[in-house]
Amino acid sequence: QVQLVESGGGLVQAGGSLRLSCAVSRSILSFNVRGWYRQAPGKQREFVATINTGGSTNYADSVKGRFTISRDNAKNTVYLQMNSLKPEDTAVYYCNVVYVTSGGLRTSDYWGQGTQVTVSS
Repeated sequence: QVQLVESGGGLVQAGGSLRLSCAVSRSILSFNVRGWYRQAPGKQREFVATINTGGSTNYADSVKGRFTISRDNAKNTVYLQMNSLKPEDTAVYYCNVVYVTSGGLRTSDYWGQGTQVTVSS
């Protein structure tokens, strides 16, 4: 079983920054997509950012230019640097690692327990 442990969440004022970390118990090279998702109260979980094996990144429009996803293969860790935070960024943030086949099938799909990010106005 693969374990993902997120850290770095907390309470921050609008305009501030936080860096989330996701430590994975297996080599992240086993997965071709690593990402971050978030879920605000009363809303569905939504995509935030992903990074693939080649280093290509993808971001939700709402966070482009403010958030940066990265990974350290040697440390089996995925990061999310969040700058210029807004109250609407308040949510539980979840880390995900997955192997997506050429046919688009998600296999070896693992999630962390989440870390709370609260942005005050």
